[in-house]
Amino acid sequence: MSDKKDEIYDKDVVDAVDSDDENMTADITKTEENAKSEKNKDKPDEDEYEEVWFICRRPESKAGKMVNLPNSIHICSECMQKAFDTMNNGNIPYNDLMNMSNINMVNLSDLTNKIPNQQKVKKKKPKEEPKKEFDVKSIPAPHRIKASLDEYVIGQEKAKKVISVAVYNHYKRVATGSMDDIEIEKSNMLMIGPTGSGKTYLVKTLARLLDVPLAIADATSLTEAGYIGDDIESVISKLLAAAGNDVEKAERGIVFIDEIDKIAKKKNTNQRDVSGESVQQGMLKLLEGADVEVPVGANSKNAMVPLTTVNTRNILFICGGAFPGLEDIIKERLNKQASVGFRADLKDKYDEDPGILEKVTLDDIRTFGMIPEFIGRLPIVYTLQGLTEAMLVQILKEPKNAILKQYQKLLALDEVKLDFDDEALESIAKKALEKKTGARALRAIIEEFMLDIMYEIPKDDNIGEVTITKAYIEHTGGPLITMRGVPALEG
Repeated sequence: MSDKKDEIYDKDVVDAVDSDDENMTADITKTEENAKSEKNKDKPDEDEYEEVWFICRRPESKAGKMVNLPNSIHICSECMQKAFDTMNNGNIPYNDLMNMSNINMVNLSDLTNKIPNQQKVKKKKPKEEPKKEFDVKSIPAPHRIKASLDEYVIGQEKAKKVISVAVYNHYKRVATGSMDDIEIEKSNMLMIGPTGSGKTYLVKTLARLLDVPLAIADATSLTEAGYIGDDIESVISKLLAAAGNDVEKAERGIVFIDEIDKIAKKKNTNQRDVSGESVQQGMLKLLEGADVEVPVGANSKNAMVPLTTVNTRNILFICGGAFPGLEDIIKERLNKQASVGFRADLKDKYDEDPGILEKVTLDDIRTFGMIPEFIGRLPIVYTLQGLTEAMLVQILKEPKNAILKQYQKLLALDEVKLDFDDEALESIAKKALEKKTGARALRAIIEEFMLDIMYEIPKDDNIGEVTITKAYIEHTGGPLITMRGVPALEG
């Protein structure tokens, strides 16, 4: 009987061991699979991108069916046929070619190098599964867009209202397409405002809220094609890169061209204006809507960069600039009008008008140096106010991602509370106004005063609270340091 029990016992032990082995094997297999999946998680799927031909540098959608050669070399049938035709019909001096001194400059091994994904175009999704990026009902109403902008942008009420309506109408146009014979024109915009008034920040916030790709370009870097500098089409290349090389997504994005006033028509010059009027002329087709051939993963076209076609019809263009000297043009026009008639106003009536930019007209912009064709493709023109001391104080503490909130969060990670006196905020705002760079100066000023605090706090775990005072900002005292369980002491 005992032998039988021992036999049963031994059998149970063996089964248990076998079961553990199976479980262990399964766990190991699962772990290996998870490791493989984690390893490949960040790797881009090669099937998402189109193959690019090595000769003409065109993607598969443009060149047609490929001829696959060893070492991942792909050649389109058109280029292959041209090569055969040349060899059959042409009289090629092979001996002379082999004896050329610079033949060694051609590195044939370069052909075996795969083109990186950042220079490839993503494949278009199948037509049987159409996906509407924008639906009329899903587009936020103008008041909702403005309410979202209010959380991040202080002041500029009129500008936020104008841009909210314009964006709403634009994406309604994109969503509806050509529903009938009435074609809705594009809502391209021109924003005018002093340096640091929030032009770029407003557009960045808008693109983030709408979840659309955004490209920001500097007009000062643009030149006419064939000259040193970025081609005009480079702005579309940047948008394509922001969209992850997804052409369909890029065609519904936003392009912001800053410093647009720098490409104004040059006065009293006999040389070719390659960075002024010529750039304005070159941008006309982009603004209106056209098929543009742009390089993928680069800012300029060359023989080794793949090209793709992007339609700009549904791309929203927003141009911004400070337009220095525009105030004088407006004043001159208004003073001329005011000095006419029996009841003429004083000529210096508008000299101290803080809202002089709001009285701008298209004629004023043309006088500044923008050509009529360019202005005509930017139908919506609005201005931004220069920032006041009170607005700068609001910018410091009220927006969702205000600078003070960022530093408070950083110190909270060290379990330290950070406060700013109202007088300290006013002092910071005054210093920012003196720099005449708008809201950009705020960050630099706070960084300067927070440096020592951010350096010293990790040294002492007993610090519980830091209060920034006016005296500290004006270099007449230090911040208030509160130790844990101890009354506040001036640092």
